[in-house]
Amino acid sequence: MEQQDLNKRLLLALALSFLVFVGYSYLFQPKAVTETEQNLSTKSAPAIADKTVPQTAAKQAATENTKTVNNAPKTHQDVLTTIVSPTFKMSIDALGRIAQFELLEKKYQNAEGHNLQILAADKPKPLEVRFADQALNDEAFKTHYAVSMQGEIDLSDKPVTLTLTQKLSKVTLTKTLTIQPNGAYSINVETSENVPYFITPGHRPMADTSMYMIVRGALIKGPDGVITTIEDGEAKGDEVVKHAKIASAFDRYVASLFYNFKDGMNVSVLKEANGDPLLFVEGTQKLHLGGYIGPKEYHTLASINPELTDAIEFGWFTFLSKPFFKVLLWIHTAIGNWGWAIILFTLLVKLVLFPLSYKGMMSMQKLKDLAPKMKELREKYKDDPAKLNMKMMEMYKKHGANPMGGCLPMLLQIPVFFALYRVLLNADELQGAVWIPGWIENLATADPYYILPVLMGASMWFQQKITPNNFTDPLQEKIFQWFPVIMALMFIIMPFPSGLVLYWVVNNIFTIGQQYVINKAYQNQKAALAHKKGKDTK
Repeated sequence: MEQQDLNKRLLLALALSFLVFVGYSYLFQPKAVTETEQNLSTKSAPAIADKTVPQTAAKQAATENTKTVNNAPKTHQDVLTTIVSPTFKMSIDALGRIAQFELLEKKYQNAEGHNLQILAADKPKPLEVRFADQALNDEAFKTHYAVSMQGEIDLSDKPVTLTLTQKLSKVTLTKTLTIQPNGAYSINVETSENVPYFITPGHRPMADTSMYMIVRGALIKGPDGVITTIEDGEAKGDEVVKHAKIASAFDRYVASLFYNFKDGMNVSVLKEANGDPLLFVEGTQKLHLGGYIGPKEYHTLASINPELTDAIEFGWFTFLSKPFFKVLLWIHTAIGNWGWAIILFTLLVKLVLFPLSYKGMMSMQKLKDLAPKMKELREKYKDDPAKLNMKMMEMYKKHGANPMGGCLPMLLQIPVFFALYRVLLNADELQGAVWIPGWIENLATADPYYILPVLMGASMWFQQKITPNNFTDPLQEKIFQWFPVIMALMFIIMPFPSGLVLYWVVNNIFTIGQQYVINKAYQNQKAALAHKKGKDTK
């Protein structure tokens, strides 16, 4: 098989893989959880990080009694206090939990102009405490907290400290909550008696309903720096990380998390009925935790603690996505526009990979020129595969053609593309980011005029026209010819973020320019060799 054909087969396979990768998530959305499943999800208990807790308590730990909660008075949902900053509104309910967290910035508003509320009404809330003693747990879900400050509290310029107290028959529990204007907070939990309990950052925020393959679920960073991600539907219920640094419940753009970089936290995972993870931190008589709730915005997390930026998760290609994201941040800091930052980053990637691309494309040009001779060899030695292979290798060597030269640049583009795909889908910074006013005013949403998807299809088609090819399979050639149309239609039908489509368009344009440069260089090289050969024969 000629390497030209192998290269095209590889590229076709990558293209079809991409269609499956993005199309599957669009067509097959996660199954909705029924009310019965939600009720059942409270019956399982996570593993206990501290093995000294009796096994009977372990079976009851972190278990919310379904009957008690379902029949709890409506006043349990009443808001005791509302803390309002310029960017968010946080509500504290009668059970001492963060009942709702509302983002006030315009870029988070929906099409109707409503603010984004990131916590689901029927899911466990951040700061919820569950006792290992089932009777005590039942009582706790019937007993209101007292709060030191009621009503609406302004958080414009300085931190606010609240004291929440719950008096139970066996123990008094006190939460001291200090909230910062950027969404960070510290929580001190004290109990009058040493009783086993657990506290959760809550079920992951449910602020995004997009149909892409987005990573959602729980993230735990261990004491050794190893990050464990448990995606929705994949929890086992026996996951335990002792002395963890970060425990985060996260959605596409937002997270609710605890952290303790000094002493660590014993973190356990409860498996809900639909397989989603629910994180719990084991309590002590005097427990101190740092916390954060809100957008996973890099500079905000870094300002709290640089290590908190590890809570920004990009999925399978995080090892590449994180450095790519940092480079994009650096470029954006220099020029102040995310659209141009994406363009410059794409150019930077093309320049870094150019030496390999140059060799690969030059090899493909040589193989194209050798195609007629290869055809003759295949006809001549069609009954002797071993000799055909030997003669082909001799011809490659004689003409300096590398049969594998075109594969490496393509293979290198696979992790690069998918890493950038994750960055441009998950980076909160792109929300509300304007590239060209009046056209692309939000790089996190689709192009409203479909100009970028059309440009992407046109640039792919033109790129094919100037790229050497030598298909031997008519079906493959047909599929490849229609691929630009398929991709353009898919990007029009599916609301892909314009930042991602912009990257693809610019990458195609730079590749076209690169192909012209290499085609010209190859023609000059051929002319120089022909001239030298002519002089040698004189």
